[in-house]
Amino acid sequence: MTTRNLLAASLLAAFLTAAAQSQPINTEFKITKITPDLVTTPDYSFSFGPKGKKVAKNKNFLEVEVSFDWQPRAAKPEFLDELTFNYYILLNNKDRENPQGTLLVGSVTHAAIPQAKAMNSVMYVSPRTLERFFAGKLPNNASAAIVDVGVTITKQGQLVAEGSWKGKGQWWASMQQVSGYVLNKNETPFAPLAWDYYEAIKARPAGM
Repeated sequence: MTTRNLLAASLLAAFLTAAAQSQPINTEFKITKITPDLVTTPDYSFSFGPKGKKVAKNKNFLEVEVSFDWQPRAAKPEFLDELTFNYYILLNNKDRENPQGTLLVGSVTHAAIPQAKAMNSVMYVSPRTLERFFAGKLPNNASAAIVDVGVTITKQGQLVAEGSWKGKGQWWASMQQVSGYVLNKNETPFAPLAWDYYEAIKARPAGM
């Protein structure tokens, strides 16, 4: 094969690879929006329990909300038993020892997903975790807190959709991951709030 033909073949292979990567993973599922924000810890009032426990000022959780659609061609099934959302949150805590920042990862499994548009999933990073990775200081806003956020959706272990806050592709795949710090809604003070806005979280089996 001549040098010219070899170059042409290489360019064609690169084009086909890029084209394949640009194709949707599964056209039934789509991540339409990823929205990070800092939200203040909610307060609740009780007529019982310990008194005088009010803090001077409530701190901020990092909230990452994902909007998504499930629009299959077939009318059945009307519901899916579960979908798992994997969150990749790259903190903007870059320093000499950690030039890319810290990649926090976590997942949540939602249950009874209907055929619908504009459904919502959410995960959180606690104020104390933010202090832990930002040398004791809380970021002032979401842009200061994170570099980017990636989200994938899996159905029965198969990847069916993915997205990124800044649209850079699957940048998280080759990075070191830190687990245990990303919380689902039921693990936070936000658990009883906006109950019908977010999709239900699948209950864990007893003992887990």
